[in-house]
Amino acid sequence: MGRPNTGKSTLINALVGRKVAITSSKPQTTRHAIRGIVHRADAQIVLVDTPGLHKPRTLLGQRLNDIVRATWSEVDAVVLCIPANEPIGPGDRRIAADIAGLKQAKKFAVVTKTDLVGPAKLAEQLMGVAKLGEHAGISFEDIVPLSAVADDQVELLSELLIKQLPESPPLYPEGAVTDEPTETMIAELIREAALEGVRDELPHSLAVTVEEMGPRSDSENALMDIHAVVYVERQSQKAIVLGAGGARMKEVGSTARAAIEELLGRRVYLDLHVKIAKEWQRDPRQLRKLGF
Repeated sequence: MGRPNTGKSTLINALVGRKVAITSSKPQTTRHAIRGIVHRADAQIVLVDTPGLHKPRTLLGQRLNDIVRATWSEVDAVVLCIPANEPIGPGDRRIAADIAGLKQAKKFAVVTKTDLVGPAKLAEQLMGVAKLGEHAGISFEDIVPLSAVADDQVELLSELLIKQLPESPPLYPEGAVTDEPTETMIAELIREAALEGVRDELPHSLAVTVEEMGPRSDSENALMDIHAVVYVERQSQKAIVLGAGGARMKEVGSTARAAIEELLGRRVYLDLHVKIAKEWQRDPRQLRKLGF
């Protein structure tokens, strides 16, 4: 857990060893709790990637924060992610104060994105995280500097987490890397592609649903037909997502299709449409329709 855009999803993917959560430079990319499963000879780690805690401005924002807090009550350990290249701020202190009250969970701090700073800055950030824990009344089991992008010290974090986990039969079968429904993963891959290159408020206004999905025929190698809708909140946003002559949406479709084909292991026909759901982030009815 941590503030938006602190490298949580990238770290989850690195720990699992394959992509289970979409990533973006835009904050608040993660919109629900995503489970990633790490299989080892001696252990199984069920990781939960949560939305970034933030000061909500919409009903969607409130519900994302609720997801994080609901997740806390179910875990054996909490990993607080703080990037090496950003100053520790009020958001970090607020989250630290919140998790200090989780008496049952072991607590770790991870300084992410260490590939973006030099040794002096990293040492300063590590000391700052230690002080953050002291002020919040948290006794961190470990503070781990790592880079998920460079795969530096990711394995060390796995080993440290395993030492603190309870004994149990495996919770997931061998080979399972997530319990996300396939349709949800496909919708997320489309949203990931649509997020690239957009700016200002538009990333928050994007939502994707898979309306229909199925093989074109009974043949084992049949094309998979997928029909999906990208939702925005205003007409001006629709024009941005489509691009001149629909060029941008074609690019989104091409990028998303390649990622979906890798996920499914088969060829895909992807049909995308853009629709307006006015102010959906603030509308309870529309939030339910879009899966929130």
